[in-house]
Amino acid sequence: MRVLGIDPGLGNLGWGVIDVDGSRLSHVANGVCKTKVGDLGPRLLSLFDQLSAVVEKYAPDTAAVEQTFVNKDGAGSLKLGQARGIAVLVPARAGLEIGEYAPNKVKKTVVGVGHADKKQVQHMVKIQLPGVELTGPDAADALAIAICHAHYGQNSNRLVEVVR
Repeated sequence: MRVLGIDPGLGNLGWGVIDVDGSRLSHVANGVCKTKVGDLGPRLLSLFDQLSAVVEKYAPDTAAVEQTFVNKDGAGSLKLGQARGIAVLVPARAGLEIGEYAPNKVKKTVVGVGHADKKQVQHMVKIQLPGVELTGPDAADALAIAICHAHYGQNSNRLVEVVR
């Protein structure tokens, strides 16, 4: 199974692709879709085009996106929500099932602690995906989301098969 993890962001949208074979995980690719400050429409279109190219190139079987929460800055939350819409739309348009995970669940799954910092997440991603070259903290977060989905997605698929 090939998993695409996405860490939504308007300026930097992280992505990571892993292959899953049972409990074995292997790194395929990771990167960051970047946009420049400017009008929202062209920035969202740029994210859409960049992420669509990732989906086309790596042909994932499933995807996972980090859930976002409203914070004190309402305008910032709204912009992040729109970027998250692109992060969900692109894999949905490709016909992929999409898992959604809270940041604390991702951190607890990958690090073992729900309030881990970015350096701890990066360290554990490197341990779980030996030899990975991270293109940045947003890509590391995306790989962590993919790892989380690999863990929970496989378990939910097994449960469905057992129930049938």
